[in-house]
Amino acid sequence: MRARLRISSLVAVAVGTLSIVEVVADANAQWPQWGGPGRNFTVSDARGLADSWPEDGPPRLWRRRLGVGYSGIVYDDGVLYTMYRKGRASSQERVLALDATTGKPIWEHKNRAPIPEPPDERWGGQGPNSTPLIVGDLLYTVGSLAVLHCFDKKTGDVLWSHDLKKEYGATMSGSCGYCPSPIAYGNTIIVVIVHQGTNNTEDRPSNLSTEPTLAAFDQKTGELVWKGLGFRSEFTSPTVINFAGRDQLILGTTEGLISANPESGELLWHHAAPANIQTPAWDEKDLLFYSSTPELGGIAVRLSHQEGRTVPSQLWANRETAADIATPVRCADHLYTCDRQMMLCVDWKTGERVWAERGYPNAWCLRAGGRLIILDENGQLTLATAAPEGLTVHGQYQATERYSLTAPILVGTTLYVRDRKFIMALDLGPAPTSIARK
Repeated sequence: MRARLRISSLVAVAVGTLSIVEVVADANAQWPQWGGPGRNFTVSDARGLADSWPEDGPPRLWRRRLGVGYSGIVYDDGVLYTMYRKGRASSQERVLALDATTGKPIWEHKNRAPIPEPPDERWGGQGPNSTPLIVGDLLYTVGSLAVLHCFDKKTGDVLWSHDLKKEYGATMSGSCGYCPSPIAYGNTIIVVIVHQGTNNTEDRPSNLSTEPTLAAFDQKTGELVWKGLGFRSEFTSPTVINFAGRDQLILGTTEGLISANPESGELLWHHAAPANIQTPAWDEKDLLFYSSTPELGGIAVRLSHQEGRTVPSQLWANRETAADIATPVRCADHLYTCDRQMMLCVDWKTGERVWAERGYPNAWCLRAGGRLIILDENGQLTLATAAPEGLTVHGQYQATERYSLTAPILVGTTLYVRDRKFIMALDLGPAPTSIARK
């Protein structure tokens, strides 16, 4: 019997690790897409963060009511963007632009998106769950029913759109709608064409189905540039790596990890072990890590360059390193990720689980300034240092409500967080006593 993926009905967000070495920071760093500037939930230029928090947590700068959905937050030039719907049964989803300093709305676009099935409480009433993408003056979103919109980010005017379901046969998971987040490459925006179900997992690049897995559109006009492949993918957001001087678009599918030429959609390679929902982690040299079935666990794939092409080979698989919804974050030779209840430290080269720390259910986090910032499903926010020797907690408090299933983002020393009711800004700088808690 085919191994069943341990799939949660939600777009993957990220769990991270932090180097214990302080890094020099750019306080004006932007957060334009899923996973941040490097699409890896790492703030490489972070400084000015507090070393610890008071017992009642970092100061809250503002909070405003929002709504359901687990769409991530993106930031550019003092403005936040995200998606939500007012209630789990609402037939309308919204794209919202907020002033990042005050939380006041700048513009809002309403789009009819009726829920085809009764909403599930935990999974946010079927979204929206995809994270917006900012490219220059343009904002791209994909809603619960797989409708792609291009907006003028300053005015909220719709410039063009595509219905991925009607035009390309996309299907959505009944429990959470469309989840993958778009990615920019060159002059295009690339989106996943979601197809439910699992075909055989044998290496079958010469026998692809006719349903496209990916599609690329011109960023300004919305014209289709290419579409292709034929693997089934439901939740995973793609990423781009550079190996042997060549860019490759990497996507986890229910039929394995695939690589495509981002300029044409041509399949470059396929590793047959099925992927769970996380975006794969890349060591920026030759190793990719992703989580597969519970039977296989975490998998490391090593890439080699042979006769002008990339060849993947499995370095190791360990069922004790399986992650759930959290995208792994790397630090040197170690990965930090989360299964359903535990934070894990994994030796990248050997696959050994170095340690496991309970008390972090479905936690997402990012790494910045020598620290991990962790937000778990129950709304507990943690400041910690992660190292092969263990996890050291420097601060912890209840920031949001239960079912907090959106990854936080960090811009300068401000952390932006949302749950199913509110979006808020927290000051992670050194203990400012003059800011009143709101």
